[in-house]
Amino acid sequence: MAGCERLFTDHASGAKAHRPELDRLLDVIRDGDTLIVWKLDRLGRSVQNLVDLMNLLQSRGVGFRSLTENMDTTTPGGVLIFNVFAAMAQFERDLIRERTTAGLQAVRARGHVGGRPSKLNEKKRARIRELYQAGALTVQEIAD
Repeated sequence: MAGCERLFTDHASGAKAHRPELDRLLDVIRDGDTLIVWKLDRLGRSVQNLVDLMNLLQSRGVGFRSLTENMDTTTPGGVLIFNVFAAMAQFERDLIRERTTAGLQAVRARGHVGGRPSKLNEKKRARIRELYQAGALTVQEIAD
C-alpha cells in the first residue's frame, strides 16, 4: 500500500491526541523514513497537534506524505504547504489569545473579578499572620 513496509493503525476516539499505535510509530521511525497517511486528519487531532507532529518528524529527519491531500514534505511544494498550515495554526492561536484577553478586559471593566472566591476573609488572614509570626506552629500545622 503506497510502498509502505509497516502499518500502524489506531482505533481510538477522535479526541485523543496520544494514541498507542502513534506512540509506537514515533518510537520506531528513524531519520530517512517517510511517514505516509491516508488523510491529514488521521494523524493530527487538531491543526496545532498536526503542526507539532510535523515539527517532530522534521526534527528527526523524517519525511511525510498525505495521500488524500497530495502533500509530500520531501518536495519543496510539500514543505511550502506544511509551512502554510503552520502559519495558519499560529494565526489561530494568536486570534484565540487576543479574543481571550479582550474578553477578560471587558469583564474586568464591568467590575467582575475572575477566579474562585477566596476561602479566607480578612479576619482569617490576620489570624494566620499572627500564628506564623509567633513561630509557635509550623506552616503545615497552621494550614491544618
